[in-house]
Amino acid sequence: MTKVYGTGVFDFRRHRVAEYPVTVGGSDQTVPERPPESKPGTNLPSSMTLVEIQRDRLTKIADANWSKTSTNSEKPPFSAELVKEIYETELLVKEEGGKMRRTVPLQRVMILEVSQYLENYLWPNFDPEASSFEHVMSMILMINEKFRENVAAWICFYDRKDMFKEFLERVLCLKEGRSLSIAEKTNYLLFMINAFQSLEDDIVSKKVMRLASLHCWHSLSFGRFQMELCLNPDLIKKWKRIAKKAKEAKKRGETFDISMMLEVKFLRNLIEEFLEVLDSKVFYHDDGRGGSGIHGFEQINEASILYCERFMEFLIDLLSQLPTRRYFKPLVADVAVVAKCHLSVLYRHEKGKLFAQLVDLLQYYEGFEIDNNLGRQMTDDEVLQAHYERFQAFQLLSFKKIPKLRELALANIGAIHKRVDLSKKLSVLSPDELRDLVCSKLKLVSKNDPWTERVDFLIEVMVSFFEKQQSQKEAINALPLYPNEQIMWDESLVPSINYSGEGCLALPKLNLQFLTLHDYLLRNFNLFRLESTYEIREDIQEAVPHLLAYINNEGEPAFRGWSRMAVPVKEFKITEVKQPNIGEVKPSSVTAEVTFSISSYRAQIRSEWNALKEHDVLFLLCIRPSFEPLSADEAANASVPQRLGLQFVRGCEIIEMRDEEGTLMNDFTGRIKRDEWKPPKGELRTVTVALDTAQYHMDVSAIAEKGAEDVYGTFNILMRRKPKENNFKAILESIRDLMNETCIVPDWLHDIFLGYGNPSAAQWTNMPDLLETVDFKDTFLDADHVRECFSAYQVMFTNSDGTENLNPGPPFRINVPRNLKGNAHALPGNKSTTASVDVATKDIADFEKEKLIVEAYMPPDPGPYPQDQPKQNSVRFTPTQVGAIISGIQPGLTMVVGPPGTGKTDTAVQILNVLYHNCPSQRTLIITHSNQALNDLFEKIMERDVPARYLLRLGQGEQELATDLDFSRQGRVNAMLVRRLELLSEVERLARSLQLPEDVGYTCETAGYFWLLHVYSRWEQFLAVCAKNQDKPAFVRDKFPFTEFFSNTLQPVFSGKSFEEDMHAAKGCFRHLKTVFQELEECRAFELLKSTVDRANHLMTKQAKIVAMTCTHAALKRKDFLQLGFKYDNLLMEESAQILEIETFIPMLLQRQEDGYARLKRCILIGDHHQLPPVVKNMAFQKYSHMDQSLFTRRCAPYDFIGLPHKVATVDKFQGQQNDFILLSLVRTRFVGHLRDVRRLIVAMSRARLGLYVFCRRSLFEQCYELQPTFQLLLQRPDLLGLNLHEIAPSTDRLVDDTGPMHLVSDVDEIAGIVNFRMHQVYQARMISHQFSDYSGQTGRTAAQNGHDFPSEHDEMGTDLQDLPSGDQMDTETPNVDDHASEDMQVDNKPNETSQLETAPEGENMPPESGSNVEVIVDEKNESVQEDDSNV
Repeated sequence: MTKVYGTGVFDFRRHRVAEYPVTVGGSDQTVPERPPESKPGTNLPSSMTLVEIQRDRLTKIADANWSKTSTNSEKPPFSAELVKEIYETELLVKEEGGKMRRTVPLQRVMILEVSQYLENYLWPNFDPEASSFEHVMSMILMINEKFRENVAAWICFYDRKDMFKEFLERVLCLKEGRSLSIAEKTNYLLFMINAFQSLEDDIVSKKVMRLASLHCWHSLSFGRFQMELCLNPDLIKKWKRIAKKAKEAKKRGETFDISMMLEVKFLRNLIEEFLEVLDSKVFYHDDGRGGSGIHGFEQINEASILYCERFMEFLIDLLSQLPTRRYFKPLVADVAVVAKCHLSVLYRHEKGKLFAQLVDLLQYYEGFEIDNNLGRQMTDDEVLQAHYERFQAFQLLSFKKIPKLRELALANIGAIHKRVDLSKKLSVLSPDELRDLVCSKLKLVSKNDPWTERVDFLIEVMVSFFEKQQSQKEAINALPLYPNEQIMWDESLVPSINYSGEGCLALPKLNLQFLTLHDYLLRNFNLFRLESTYEIREDIQEAVPHLLAYINNEGEPAFRGWSRMAVPVKEFKITEVKQPNIGEVKPSSVTAEVTFSISSYRAQIRSEWNALKEHDVLFLLCIRPSFEPLSADEAANASVPQRLGLQFVRGCEIIEMRDEEGTLMNDFTGRIKRDEWKPPKGELRTVTVALDTAQYHMDVSAIAEKGAEDVYGTFNILMRRKPKENNFKAILESIRDLMNETCIVPDWLHDIFLGYGNPSAAQWTNMPDLLETVDFKDTFLDADHVRECFSAYQVMFTNSDGTENLNPGPPFRINVPRNLKGNAHALPGNKSTTASVDVATKDIADFEKEKLIVEAYMPPDPGPYPQDQPKQNSVRFTPTQVGAIISGIQPGLTMVVGPPGTGKTDTAVQILNVLYHNCPSQRTLIITHSNQALNDLFEKIMERDVPARYLLRLGQGEQELATDLDFSRQGRVNAMLVRRLELLSEVERLARSLQLPEDVGYTCETAGYFWLLHVYSRWEQFLAVCAKNQDKPAFVRDKFPFTEFFSNTLQPVFSGKSFEEDMHAAKGCFRHLKTVFQELEECRAFELLKSTVDRANHLMTKQAKIVAMTCTHAALKRKDFLQLGFKYDNLLMEESAQILEIETFIPMLLQRQEDGYARLKRCILIGDHHQLPPVVKNMAFQKYSHMDQSLFTRRCAPYDFIGLPHKVATVDKFQGQQNDFILLSLVRTRFVGHLRDVRRLIVAMSRARLGLYVFCRRSLFEQCYELQPTFQLLLQRPDLLGLNLHEIAPSTDRLVDDTGPMHLVSDVDEIAGIVNFRMHQVYQARMISHQFSDYSGQTGRTAAQNGHDFPSEHDEMGTDLQDLPSGDQMDTETPNVDDHASEDMQVDNKPNETSQLETAPEGENMPPESGSNVEVIVDEKNESVQEDDSNV
């Protein structure tokens, strides 16, 4: 079975980063004044402290020569010798026989890069003519390090773009006339990888794209060149234009050899260099005589292996991006890179496992199902037809020209298009005949290639070209959704927690562009599968050790411990294996029964196991511990499965669960009625599970073909996972289903989604079917608001009849000008292309402004009751926000981008409000990343004029909504049923007022007849009579047919003084009645449908106009939505910058196509790309960061008089939230680390409303190049903590600007002294209070009852008590105190004692209580160090 690669690790956030490896053995060269490098597998040099960094030789050199934060203001002139000396002594890695995979001393590079070696020294002094090789290579290393750190690498070059072109030219020519070491070659290749991953940057793409242009075809062999031009006739004209330029240059007498151009030879030379390394540098002999030899006597060059892996990554990157793939793919095929890699020794060597995975991934992308010229996805039929045509042409050639292949020529294609069969047919040819066939007749490779002397190479080329490849759909369907033990602990696929980006991995990257939708889905499928694999592996490693497995006397595995998430299996048996579906080889389903006991668990854990339900995912494990415990050395060298005794892991999904008596548990299908439900009996549970059919087929095939062990007879542990973390299978199924369907993305969104075409093509001004007239309802607060928002127009207000309105008021209807389609600057909030307007011509310009017709209309009377009045918007939207609203209500793609606090959510809510009123028949889907953001958005929608019956909130977070109404499906159904009874009672009251029988309000159906026969008919008669009596002011009051029904209004409905006013009120009353019967008509379906499920489904698919859910819920329930026929026209996505790629894509396809077209009309994405990206859990430094959070929480919790903050959170988890005061902790760091991602810094600095306190080492952050704009602004404020030592109460009556006497804290030691002193005061006060309470309990109580005051000797104590902080007060980050101080502080915390503490009276301008409004945010990814907090 063909493998599907791409299941290895790759980092979503750092997908554009090609990282340095970390040493796996050996040590770096010894350099004076520099500490040792890090241990294998670690990310940072753990042995290097802050003091060592400050004393480091490179730090001193930086301070003396280029650091702008040093005290040395006079810097010496630039020294090329210094650059050379740093490069040779600090940046070069000795090869040491190729035993090390390290290409740079990572620690030294980090120190240099953080010191701004590139920005302040290398780049300002770069000269394309004079700069040395060491200078250019040093710049390359610094740029690579920036990519490794995931910071902007090219920004510093923007100030001299022309010089940067010269730098790139110098880089491309760097190898000419010079031999590079293997480490230097790898670093150079790494730079090229990073450059080709930066095609969105103009200063890079213009230069590097030339390397993959049509010019590189000049290096093709003549036969391949002819073949490619025949396959792509459209390129012939373009090729002739290139040749014409060369001829014109020769006519002018210029020496022009096109074959010597850099674009022609660069990539070809790189490939040939790689093949040389692969063939002769990876393995070598100690005697130096070369040759391949026997593996047992060979030495392995680890550095060369890393280079080969990196080169595979380079080729994959070029083939997985359409701009570079189009012309580069023929070059890869011409050299036959894949075939040569398959035949290399490294491909089959145990050290080449990762290399082999990368080669297979390269082969996958080389044969990707896409039209390279048109960039179009090829269907399965087109791929199969192309394969048949290619093979038939070969058979025809063989029949005419090669007699020995007559049998092949006459065979049917199905009998010979497999690798084994085709190789056998070709074996009848001699080497010369085979060489002639491949090189001369088929022209697959050049005759001059020395590899053509090898028969195995020629056959490999032939087979690779003609064999039938497995389609993408077949590959994805054959892949198990559950990970097994082989994938889980494969470090090249799923790196351990210490993963720091060592080398490259066999996984496709998420680029800015994707080849096709299938390519997009497959990459995301692999990434998501990997992330879930990592989490499952962590859960297994957590649960299994608690079981304490051992071998009992019978020699069988047994368990003396227990685990909350894992239980021993009593019995496992496969109950049914169904026949495969037509066209498949795997079974259609495999079911099994697992029996286990919960007798050893206490009640809480029993209830968790009893709560398992249908579709929950479980894992079956086989544990076989070693007979004797592993020694320390054995355990250190053993893998995790070996230490755990883990043999097999298989996933399964619950179908049903029964108790010991066989009674069904947790049934949600209706088979058991609620009144028949009984608690589960006994302690044995039997779970019927569905096994993965693809995995089962692979296991059974391995048993039959290889004699492997029967996995399904070995399971002895059943493991569960937390429900919130166990939804991966449903999401993977959704992605796989999308790959098996014909995904129809709207035409206006397709190319933009894949990263092609004009980004503005989906803007509303370029879309058809615009809304010509838009009713903005309550968007504008007054006429001046309209003028402000459309300042580029001459706004003309009119009445509904077209006459001019001299006193306009909201609401407004606006005729959106069609001429905006070609002028994006005409949008409100966008500046004109003209920078300024001359003052003398300003009046003329205003006079010549285009007119904008705005209709100020009188809204109809909504009804006489208070509940009839619509809710009004109070936000005065800015012109930019109004521009976003206009774009959002029009068809197409709208992206609302803004920093925190700019009203993105209010804008989104107004878009929904206006869209509902202008397109009442359309349905809108709201998607957010988190439940909190969804609830915030939903609560604001409820405050607008959208009826609650049209709102629906799906998912588990609905209960957190701050409202009395229930917006879940069940809650909405119940609300509709209650509302039905209320409305029917109103119908009965209306019938009584008309003196008709009340039984018309029996059902919604009878009420509908009553409306037509008695209500609407009376209204029509009333209108006809009124038309003839408009001159009578009291006529409406006297003749209105429903006066008695509206007699219960707060104010009289009619005045009888004006016919027009009374008629307006009468229409409002009728509108109230019409709404009542309209709601009853909507309730009719709930009357007819009897089951709760049917009612809920009708609500979701038919009635609700605005449906809200999280992106996770959308992915989990996609199959259900499709089955129910869920439809929607508009998609609004909040927090879109935090949502994963695939989580953005799936909500667009929650409905079926309509006649081959997508129904989606609008896509509104709201977010801030300058804030944090989606969180990926399998990054190691995220795992480390949890330590800081828990440590900070523990430091706050024990001190009740300080009080807990409102919340302690990491920066990543606090995105989208805000608070009055924020304490931001950036301490315990030696390097800036991941905070150099400016998006994370923006989130950290923008959470506070009133006050932000940053705890950090100033010198570390202010010298960081990427953070300088923010920190320069921050450091304009005081950088010392100011305390009012006389004010320690949780509230104050002083004004905000009145700071009072301020004491500036100089250092950490001083604040520690202040805190310890205050703690001592609290301790003393509590002791006195405790003693006094004992005394007052005996004698003081009587005095208190008699109204006497305390004795005067207690006055001083009372003053101290008043100055004490209350239990709600929150101090700043408190340093650790010594053990004795902690012991002294351990006083009782009883309510009657803490109530003795008094607080100052509350004032008008006081801040809120600290315990409820202070947030503590911890920078969760900074690495902890073994030193004190003296670096704060």
